[in-house]
Amino acid sequence: MKILIAPNAFKGTLEADEAAKIISDALLEKHPDWETKCLPIADGGDGTCYLLGKALGLEEKEEWVLDALGRSIKGYYYLDQKSQTAFVDVSTVSGIKHLSNPERNPWVASTYGTGQLIQASIKAGANHIVLGLGGSASVDLGLGILAALGFGFLDEKGRAVAMFSDSFMQRIQYIQRPIQSINIRFSCLCDVANTFWGKAGAIPVFGPQKGLPRHEIPVFESSCHRILNLLSKKVRKEIPDQVGFGAAGGIAFGLAHFFELKMERGAQWFFSKVGMPEKVGWADLVITGEGKYDEQSAGGKGSYELLQLCKKLDKPCVLITAGDGFEGSAFHQVMVLPDLDFLSPDFRKKARENLRRSILELTTD
Repeated sequence: MKILIAPNAFKGTLEADEAAKIISDALLEKHPDWETKCLPIADGGDGTCYLLGKALGLEEKEEWVLDALGRSIKGYYYLDQKSQTAFVDVSTVSGIKHLSNPERNPWVASTYGTGQLIQASIKAGANHIVLGLGGSASVDLGLGILAALGFGFLDEKGRAVAMFSDSFMQRIQYIQRPIQSINIRFSCLCDVANTFWGKAGAIPVFGPQKGLPRHEIPVFESSCHRILNLLSKKVRKEIPDQVGFGAAGGIAFGLAHFFELKMERGAQWFFSKVGMPEKVGWADLVITGEGKYDEQSAGGKGSYELLQLCKKLDKPCVLITAGDGFEGSAFHQVMVLPDLDFLSPDFRKKARENLRRSILELTTD
């Protein structure tokens, strides 16, 4: 029997590639004569470009840059020299996963380190940047990236505004372009359909998750309105809000003022690049999974999109997840993982054990 193992990350517990190996090892322990292929998936969320780089066999390049609060951190990107394309995850250095709860503060958090990775990739020959938007710590409209690419942000006296300060966005009065033009384009991968503005926008939905107190939402929105007006004034045109601009604190919204940019549904783009239809066609059974499958999953998450492909190719698809939001999802079988105590020091070890045990209990009738 041929099994395609294609889990998403089990957020907060297991990365997608680790989960795929656990599933494969458990299957082969129980059925040593079976054939497995591991293709961990992502949908624009945390680690998408990492998995793309690995799946496509691209060169990994490391750089010392700054994290979301301006501290030194080792980052990386993947470079396809042939197509002059760099693959960069915002979460690699500007991710919320690097911050403790007390450190989370969107007034301070910046994408500057991600911009440093992009700048390094440009120097290495890239002119197309594939940017995975998931897992960011900031709501800075991509100003940090722009700053790392040479854009200047000045106060009312024409002096540079200090990065990583809680008054950065509020003090900006003027924007300067780099002396030399930058000839790059962006493909931004996202797993959400949120616009930047509105009740389901970046600030009211994701701001509190990134440390923004709810009573500060109005003043933060006012600050972002002002920044977007300055950006529009600089380029002498208004860039309309659109689906996906709410991802990663409006990074794509800010970049779109100066660069050619295209929003891409992360899962579908990922699948096209790694040849997912051919791999599903090869398999007798597909196993996927994510931390908690729910109503948001049907908005374009990897497991949901893989299910649609399996249905199209008439292949059974098994889901491994926690919670109960999978009702009516049409998976061939759902393996429900027990809840974890995230306050326990060994919860990740328990997560690995739970996943292995679920596979040993899997039936394929």
